[in-house]
Amino acid sequence: MRVRVLGSAAGGAFPQWNCGCNNCVLARAKDPRVVPRTQDGLAFESESRWLLVNASPDVLRQIEATSELHPRALRDTPIAAIVLTNGDLDHVLGLFSLRESQPLVVYATDRVMSGLMERNAIASTLRRFPGQLTHRRLVIGEPCAVPELGDLTITAFASPGKLPVHLMRAFDPHDEDNVGLRISGGGTTATCATAVRDVRAILPHLEPSDVLFLDGTFWSSDELGTQKIGTARAEDMAHHPIGGEGGSITALASASRLGRKILTHINNTNPILREDSPERAWALRMGWEIAHDGMEVRL
Repeated sequence: MRVRVLGSAAGGAFPQWNCGCNNCVLARAKDPRVVPRTQDGLAFESESRWLLVNASPDVLRQIEATSELHPRALRDTPIAAIVLTNGDLDHVLGLFSLRESQPLVVYATDRVMSGLMERNAIASTLRRFPGQLTHRRLVIGEPCAVPELGDLTITAFASPGKLPVHLMRAFDPHDEDNVGLRISGGGTTATCATAVRDVRAILPHLEPSDVLFLDGTFWSSDELGTQKIGTARAEDMAHHPIGGEGGSITALASASRLGRKILTHINNTNPILREDSPERAWALRMGWEIAHDGMEVRL
């Protein structure tokens, strides 16, 4: 099994189109200290077939930047399936870019699929012909075989967060709204938890892992406030900040069975995006890697 990072930024990408923070200004100036990123997404390969973790609004750009995902015939895709961790627009809008008469297999909890298909008028574009979209149900705590990719299995675990903004009036919160994933195959396991309100609450699900992709959205709780961008704290947005004494890096410092540890889903305001920042240097010293688009992990 191998993993390709398709996108490593949080929603809005980096630089974000309407943001003039210091990081985004540097990115637009092509400063070598920062590297632009598309929105969060991973791709897992097994037996020359690929499983996408989420489908961001940047998915077409990500496919074009990844030769292994290109068609191999007149009408073809090596993408065998897509798994959704939640119903956030940053993770599902890309599905509507993959509608070109192409059957799609989507693994998701019933809650996520209900919010996507039943409360969404434009979802009919994914139902234009029988079998265009096939839902395979993820049940929390139950391994789910992915026959499209050999011996690959997905086990979802609850990662309490918040409902997507567009569904807050439609649903009450539920464990199935936001999940982490343990993806196993060939005797190895990768864990993906890229939307995490409290990393301590999900620690039992993170170990053992050969590689962990963890929510690296914000460095500090007050990151938006100190940069005069907004008033919401990281926790208000269901993200555990990574820095400081209460951060996720410190909380996981004693976890000994995590293998490679990679921060992804990085917000445009996060100082770890700058290669010369003390925050990035500290994260690296603590044994973490910073994801970038095109990064590859072989397991």
